[in-house]
Amino acid sequence: MKSELTHQKLRGGYYTPKPITDFITRWAVSSPTATILEPSCGDGNFLESMAQTYRERGLEDRDRISRQICAIEFDPEEARKAQERLESLGIPAGGAVRNGDFFSYCRNFIDGGVRFEAIVGNPPFIRYQSFMEEHRKLAFEIMQEAGLTPNRFTNAWVPFLIASSLLLTDKGRMGMVVPAELFQVGYAAQTRLFLSDYFRKLTIITFKKLVFSEINQEVVLLLCEKDGDRHSGIRVVELEEMGDLQAFDPKDLSNIELKPLDHTSEKWTQYYLTADEITLLRKWRTHPEIAVSGDVLDVDVGVVTGLNEFFALNELQVAKNKLGAHTKRIITKSAHLEGVVMTEEDWADNVARQYATALLHLPNAPFSEQAEEVRQYIVSGEKQGVHTGYKCRIRKNWFVVPSVWVPDAFMLRQVHSYPKIILNEAKATCTDTVHRVRFKEGYEGARVTAAFLNSLTLAFSEVTGRSYGAGVLTFEPSESESLPLPLRGADKLDVEQIDQLIRFNRIEEVLEITDKALLIDGLGLAREEALALRKIWRKLRDRRINRR
Repeated sequence: MKSELTHQKLRGGYYTPKPITDFITRWAVSSPTATILEPSCGDGNFLESMAQTYRERGLEDRDRISRQICAIEFDPEEARKAQERLESLGIPAGGAVRNGDFFSYCRNFIDGGVRFEAIVGNPPFIRYQSFMEEHRKLAFEIMQEAGLTPNRFTNAWVPFLIASSLLLTDKGRMGMVVPAELFQVGYAAQTRLFLSDYFRKLTIITFKKLVFSEINQEVVLLLCEKDGDRHSGIRVVELEEMGDLQAFDPKDLSNIELKPLDHTSEKWTQYYLTADEITLLRKWRTHPEIAVSGDVLDVDVGVVTGLNEFFALNELQVAKNKLGAHTKRIITKSAHLEGVVMTEEDWADNVARQYATALLHLPNAPFSEQAEEVRQYIVSGEKQGVHTGYKCRIRKNWFVVPSVWVPDAFMLRQVHSYPKIILNEAKATCTDTVHRVRFKEGYEGARVTAAFLNSLTLAFSEVTGRSYGAGVLTFEPSESESLPLPLRGADKLDVEQIDQLIRFNRIEEVLEITDKALLIDGLGLAREEALALRKIWRKLRDRRINRR
């Protein structure tokens, strides 16, 4: 089983369940004469659905069905299985299933003017380092010709998606199973822009329960229409689980609201909202009276120690190794930051709880120049192999942790309910589980910290951050610097009051205070608009947290 799983991971193939292949194929194939392409057919799950759909459309001629199918598979053994599967249905597989590299076929199809009315599939999920150079080079060339600039973060499913799009007829349809990363990751930003420009209508079907639970990979069904039947826009349909597709008629999609497409690379999490909610967000996103967080503060990663278990110690470990004179205060977990102010009292409490609060902080000098007690501790680390870790071995002196500066505040990198800024009165640094914040000149940290917790900023945090599973929202520094931040009226806020409320998780009371001061009095929003922004935040937060 292990060797089979390793092979699957290497080629990026996790084959598609029948409810999904049936639904996508029925949606994509609208007539018995439609030609259909599958760029990575695996062992043939989609092929069975194709044969079934053609017959439902009134096509019984098996030779003709074979001529209208083009299924490509790189792995010879999987291609053989796909051929046998089609033959078992009485359909000649000789010309229908082809063993080879999709991108080579794609190049020939593009140059030869070959196009398809329907394209379906589940592109392989192969990261850059496992994407064979000869195939990657051609795949990236095709992407570049389409106006995109792939890089080392580009996963194989992206060029499969782009190249397939180029092979559709003017009224063609493409239905693909793709990672939910399409919604939110940076490397898919150009893909989002390409899709919104290339297609008139996009439908995305998501599931609350994982389809591929064995790999913990959230996927969505991406349905793209070049013509759109005189309509344009995007819709998101959320189902409880994959099995719900069996009772869902593809024709019913036309009854679901289409939202105007935002022809930018912005994340698509916003499309879980109604058209009115999206319009409200866009209205206030560019309001001249609203700052962007990056105008007010700089966000950087925390300290990268190389191995927190060795470099971050609790009080007992410091005493045992006599390292008190060689440490600096550090926060190692976001859970150790309870309110929005990290006080001296909080610090003393963390120390008393035996949290890892002391960072080994040494002069950048060779081993021989370190204190005796430090040398003993370094030797103990080498016996454990700490110095062989990547982050340690690339340092001149492996035991000297770089970039140990103390920030004005902290910002959570991974969020459960809501993001926040935490003032650093304790003068500690932090590991890279938390971001470090410096306030720019002219901005008072306490006011910014208090103002950050408002319904507008929290709503945008849900469409700016990324959620990979387990309900956690993750922010890179650049994302933390791109949030809208209303500050007019922040002088009326009491950061100590907000700190106390947050410590008891009374976020709704905080939002009543901050929304009144910042959004209603400061910006002139109607109370209904402020409440609508809060509803948007709750809707997106609850959806994220309740996935499973």
